[in-house]
Amino acid sequence: MTTQILLVPGFWLGAWAWDDVLPLLRDRGHDVTALTLPGLEAEPVRPPGEVTLDDHAGCIAAALDRDADRRVLVLHSGAALPGTLALDRHPDLVDHVVWVDTAPVRDGHAMNPDLEGDTFPLEAAWEEELAGGSMRDLTPEQLEEFRRRAVPQPAQTVRGVVRLGDPARLAVPGTVVCTAFSSEEYRSYAAEGVPFLAALLDHTALDYVDLPTGHWPMWSLPRELADVIDAAARPPA
Repeated sequence: MTTQILLVPGFWLGAWAWDDVLPLLRDRGHDVTALTLPGLEAEPVRPPGEVTLDDHAGCIAAALDRDADRRVLVLHSGAALPGTLALDRHPDLVDHVVWVDTAPVRDGHAMNPDLEGDTFPLEAAWEEELAGGSMRDLTPEQLEEFRRRAVPQPAQTVRGVVRLGDPARLAVPGTVVCTAFSSEEYRSYAAEGVPFLAALLDHTALDYVDLPTGHWPMWSLPRELADVIDAAARPPA
């Protein structure tokens, strides 16, 4: 039986963000691919102002292995937006979703519809991220590499509106990896209607795993995150 694991990083990141996790999963016998979404290459192929949310969703969908027996889609942070779009368009191609400190979104959601310009650079969020504690457990070397390798996020992928139409996505099994906030807080915020978490109430086959650390567990707790992904990749008993 072949199982594909597709790793999709969040804002500002390329496939390199998974360098500590990917070999751990391959050592366990999985077929693993890490994506760099359009506009986030070290040397972007297209002007970032042209890259859309649909481009990112299409890239994810195209990377799903049609010939695999089982496909696990791993989405970190802002990758939840194009990931939810890809899931909505191809629910038959995803057997399990791992939501890494993120959640599916609802129809009509936009991360920041008022964002202006062609890009959203890391520096625009850096102080806020540090103040919020999401950098917890990262070493100075990891923080420096993050700043050095980060690519400005194409703005249309931040202000773009998610349009969904297939309720079959709601039944696709998923694991919500709760890091910067606990699973109890995730559920509480969803019940309060926090926009980025509200769709958790719609999905019918979600499990929650607490992995207390910051927002980038692929760097702070790679082995523990690999364990969670490996468990999700195993066929149901």
